[in-house]
Amino acid sequence: MKLAMIGFGQAGGKVVDKFVEYDKRHDSNIVRAAVAVNTAKADLMGLEHISEDQRVLIGQSRVKGHGVGADNELGAEVAEEDIDEVQGAIDSIPVHEVDAFLVVAGLGGGTGSGGAPVLSKHLQRIYTEPVYGLGILPGSDEGGIYTLNAARSFQTFVREVDNLLVFDNDAWRKTGESVQGGYDEINEEIVTRFGVLFGAGEIGHGGEVAESVVDSSEIINTLAGGGVSTVGYASETVENESSSNGLLSRITGGNEEESLDTAHTTNRITSLVRKAALGRLTLPCEIEGAERALLVMAGPPKHLNRKGIERGRKWIEEQTGSMEVRGGDYPIRDSNRVASVILLSGVTNVPRIKELQQVAIEAQDNIDDIREESEDNLENLVNDDEDELESLF
Repeated sequence: MKLAMIGFGQAGGKVVDKFVEYDKRHDSNIVRAAVAVNTAKADLMGLEHISEDQRVLIGQSRVKGHGVGADNELGAEVAEEDIDEVQGAIDSIPVHEVDAFLVVAGLGGGTGSGGAPVLSKHLQRIYTEPVYGLGILPGSDEGGIYTLNAARSFQTFVREVDNLLVFDNDAWRKTGESVQGGYDEINEEIVTRFGVLFGAGEIGHGGEVAESVVDSSEIINTLAGGGVSTVGYASETVENESSSNGLLSRITGGNEEESLDTAHTTNRITSLVRKAALGRLTLPCEIEGAERALLVMAGPPKHLNRKGIERGRKWIEEQTGSMEVRGGDYPIRDSNRVASVILLSGVTNVPRIKELQQVAIEAQDNIDDIREESEDNLENLVNDDEDELESLF
C-alpha cells in the first residue's frame, strides 16, 4: 500500500521519519511521500530522513518557532491559519500514485493533537483518496494536561478521518525506562507493526508474489466504515536457507521447500495468529465485537501456506464474531522471521478510550490544577536528563 505520510507535531514527525528509514532499510515501497509539520523549529531540524523541503514550520507569527506549549486549542488555530503552507508541501506529492493519506500525530501535545484533525478535515475536502489517522496516546505519567489534550483530540480526530489507528504509549512504555530510550523503542514498535501491514501487496524483496494476495484494496476495505482500529503482532525466527545459501539448500539442490513439514508450518502460523490477537495490541481492547479484521502473514515463502492462513482467519472470525475477516500472505524471501499482523477495525470495547472520555468530562472543572500537576510531572520525568525534554512534545 503506497501512502502519503504527514507527521504533525514532534511525535508525528519522528514516527514518519522512522517510517522513511524503515522503508529504505526494507525496500518495502510504502512511503510514496513524507511531510513533517510543526510549530517548533528545533523539532523539524532534528529529523534525519524526511527531506528538508518537506518540513513545514507553521505558526511563526504566533509562536516564533518555539511550539505551542501543549496548548492544543492554539495548535488547532495555527493549523487553520497556515493550512495553505501545509498544502504547498502536499502539492508536490504525486497523489495519483498513492492509495491513501496517513496523518500521524501524538495526541498529548499541542501541535499534533490540535493540528492533525484540522489537516485531516482539509484533506478529506480536497482529495478522493482515503485519509487515515495514526494517533499516539500519551502515557499516564506525562500529566493531566496531556491526557486532557488526548481526550479532546481523539474525539475530533476520529470524526475527521476514514479510520483512526491508535497506539497507546501507556501500554508500551516500561517502568524506569529513560524518556528518550522509551520513545525510541516505542517508535520502532510502531513502524514494525504498521510497516508489515502496509507493506503487504507491494512487490519487492526479489519480486515474490503472494499465494493469497493481500493488496491495498483489502486494507482499505477493512478500514472502511470508520471508527477505531488496533493492530496485533507476533513473530518467530526461522531458518531461511534461501537467503544464506545454507547446507540444506546445497544437499537438496535448492528444493528445500519440499522438505518442510507442512503440518509444522501450519501450526506455527496458527500459533502466531493467536499470539498476535491475544497479546499486546497497539491499543489494548477486547477483540470480540470488532467489526472487521485483516490477517497478514509475512516471511519466507516456504514458511507460509494457505492452509495455516485459512485456519488463522477462521479462528479470528470465531473470536471476533465478525463475518468480514480477510487474510493473506506477504512473502519476503530474504527474511529470517515469520510474522503475523492482525488489523482489528471498528473495535468498541476499549477501556482506555472510556477512561479518556471520563477525563474529558472531569477536567473541565479543574483545568488549572491539571496544568500545574502536568508541569510538575513533566519536570520530574526529565529531571535526570534535561536533553530528553524535547522528546515529550
